[in-house]
Formats: sequence, C-alpha cells, structure tokens
Amino acid sequence: MRIHHLHHRLCAKHERHERHGLHGGHNHHEHGGMEGKGRMRRERMFDANDIRLLILHFLSSNNAHGYELIKSIEAIAKGEYVPSPGIIYPNLSLLEEMGLITAVQSDSSKKAWTLTTEGHAELVLQQDHLGHIIAKLESLGVLGDNRRLPEIQRAIHNFKMALNTKLGQSDLPKETLYKIIDTLDQAAKDIERS
Repeated sequence: MRIHHLHHRLCAKHERHERHGLHGGHNHHEHGGMEGKGRMRRERMFDANDIRLLILHFLSSNNAHGYELIKSIEAIAKGEYVPSPGIIYPNLSLLEEMGLITAVQSDSSKKAWTLTTEGHAELVLQQDHLGHIIAKLESLGVLGDNRRLPEIQRAIHNFKMALNTKLGQSDLPKETLYKIIDTLDQAAKDIERS
C-alpha cells in the first residue's frame, strides 16, 4: 500500500522532533492528572497511517488547513481525541511528497491542502480500514459522553477515594490487599459483562 511508503522516514523525523521538543506547540504533558494520562494514551490509539487516512478522508470533501483538519478529527471524537500539530503537519508534508495531496491557494496566509487524483485512488483502496478508524473515533466520543454523566463522575470519585485511602495505610495486611485485588478483578468482569 502506498500510504505506508516513507513511513520509516517520517517515524525517524518524528522521533527527532520528540527528542528536541519540536512538536509545533502542543505539549502532551500540559494536561494534568488522570485526564492528561488518558489523552496521552488516546494519542497512541492511532498510528501515522491512521492519521494520514483521516487527512485524506477530510480533504476528499473540502480543501483544508492543518488546523481545520485537527478540528475535524476532534469533532468526530467529541473532544476525546485531539491530534497535535506535531502529528498532523509532518503527515501533511509526507502526503504531499507521496503525491496524494497538494497545496492550493487559500484566502488566508495559511497553507491549504487538496486531494490529488492519486489521493482519491488511495482513499478508495483504504475504505475498509478508514471505516474502522472513524468507528474508533466515534466510540471515543460516546465514551466521553458517558464519562461526563454526574452519576458516573460521583461513582468514580468515590471509588478512587476509597481505594487511595485504603492503599495509603502503611500497615495494610496482605489478606486485605488480596481482597482488594479480587474485588477490582470482579468489578472489571461485572462491568465487561453488563
């Protein structure tokens, strides 16, 4: 598949940017607490190939700037996943090198992109995989909606407080630890099966 072409080169470039802090603005470590950790895990849910297919998908209906592409992806996930500029812009450059997109004249000073004939052909070849990626993004949006329910927020807060209070005891007997582990395992099974 052509979309994998030059993938290693992009990964090496991205790793250099990571080492030198050249992410183009958005810092993954800006988000504090559990919310930030969740966002960082979601960043890893989509590989570079997934991001490139999403870019092709959005450009198939309209020309767009990099920022507009970020916002389009964020909208499908209802804010639960927001790709950073450090992910979007290198992939735009790679897609242009591959001849799948090209820069077009824009009303503003920002660079806009459009799909080429080759880009349309690649998108047709990748429709099944694209469907899976979009479904994954949409499921994140549902997850976010459910997680924001006040009853869920309260239950999660109570669970964390009880667990942290109990685990914070220095003289916790092993039997109690094993009981906590069993309870957590059973709760996970019950939630999965409900």
